[in-house]
Amino acid sequence: MQFILYCDMSSSNIPHIVIQSSFNYHKMSMVGFGTGSTSSTIDTKEAVLEAIKIGYRHFDTASIYGSEQPLGEAIAEALQLGLITSRDELFITSKLWCTDNFPHLVLPAIHKTLRSLKLEYVDLYLIHWPISVKPGTWDFPFPEEALTSFDLKGVWQAMEECQKQGLTKLIGVSNFSCHKLENLLSFATIPPSVNQVEMNPTWQQKKLREYCQAKGIVITAYSPLGAPGTLWGSNYVVDNELVKQIAKAHGKSFAQVSLRWLYEIGVTIVVKSYNKERMKQNIEIFDWALSKDDYDKIAQVKQHQLCKNGPTKFIENLYDGEN
Repeated sequence: MQFILYCDMSSSNIPHIVIQSSFNYHKMSMVGFGTGSTSSTIDTKEAVLEAIKIGYRHFDTASIYGSEQPLGEAIAEALQLGLITSRDELFITSKLWCTDNFPHLVLPAIHKTLRSLKLEYVDLYLIHWPISVKPGTWDFPFPEEALTSFDLKGVWQAMEECQKQGLTKLIGVSNFSCHKLENLLSFATIPPSVNQVEMNPTWQQKKLREYCQAKGIVITAYSPLGAPGTLWGSNYVVDNELVKQIAKAHGKSFAQVSLRWLYEIGVTIVVKSYNKERMKQNIEIFDWALSKDDYDKIAQVKQHQLCKNGPTKFIENLYDGEN
């Protein structure tokens, strides 16, 4: 599998990456629109419609977000309104939640996702976390008694079946370390196309980036701005003085500097804001560039990981000591 950056902006103002898998080619926008939890008063359907008008073509959801249904409604309305001429213009990502992270539950889970979205297929389906949680209703973060063994090989075979049946164009993972990816690649007949992980100037993950590049795995960065205002987020990026200095020198926002840095190092991004002005600003990053001095400053930024234990505090080596 391989991927290349392709900067044709004929259908959108956002460049995209081309991912090759099983002799097919798929275009994914470098900047996607996240639909996870938000404190915004704008609802998801309205936000997605506005995002499509602005130029977003990649939309990221997950069963746990509760946003699959409104995203699907927005897609249907966008087609009705003529904002897009075909569903194929969009790249839709969803994810397998921990309570469905069992070989026999993968296919039922993606079928449920497709019913919620009212779509025949998603473009990318990810294993959300490399853990399995017993089916049921649990407090979050998950307590120790909720956890059970994770059959990665069995789950991945079921993920491959999802792609073979045309339920998803591509399959991938999220929150996987180099070690976990190495294990997966040792038996996968269809390698993961994407690894979606936390990444920003205050959590740069150089080792993981180098590993994924060597293996032809696209990285998608979530929490690219540090997820300020969320339960798990912080103001590390917002308040970083070095990032502020770079932003001031370019006449840009801290957010634009962070996103431009990710874009320049070849990482795809999922941004998450329902504020219309910030939605525009988050994709106004393609007509300027960072300097070598900017890179030197970003390399000095103190590192802080937000999701240290992921969805539970009871797995000490979730990231295999790599972070």
